[in-house]
Amino acid sequence: MKRLSSTYAGSAASTTAVRVPRKSKHEELFALLLKDLKIPFEREYTFHPQRKWRADFALVPQRVLIEIEGGTHSGGRHVRPGGYEKDCEKYNAATVGGWRVLRFTSRMVRSGEALQTTLALLGRGE
Repeated sequence: MKRLSSTYAGSAASTTAVRVPRKSKHEELFALLLKDLKIPFEREYTFHPQRKWRADFALVPQRVLIEIEGGTHSGGRHVRPGGYEKDCEKYNAATVGGWRVLRFTSRMVRSGEALQTTLALLGRGE
């Protein structure tokens, strides 16, 4: 029986695996903060009609996408040239499609800056 890694789900008999995105501890923290303030959101939201791009969080009625960028201090995908360019393409397509995009680092989530910026965008800032 073929074993799939923890980031994939599917039956062993299946010829294709379905990718299940891994959620970081900072994404989990941000989700808890939004829930605590009763801000409705969707996770891993597919926002583009043709592409399979997903945003970490979507506040759909307000058309806000939120990305928690991992690996910014460890040379992760988001800061390497190819990954950075693909992110630019994704975020530009979201903006052209009428979405507002907020991007945060792990530090910004831990410090509360991500939540404060989100609240300010929603008109709930202090």
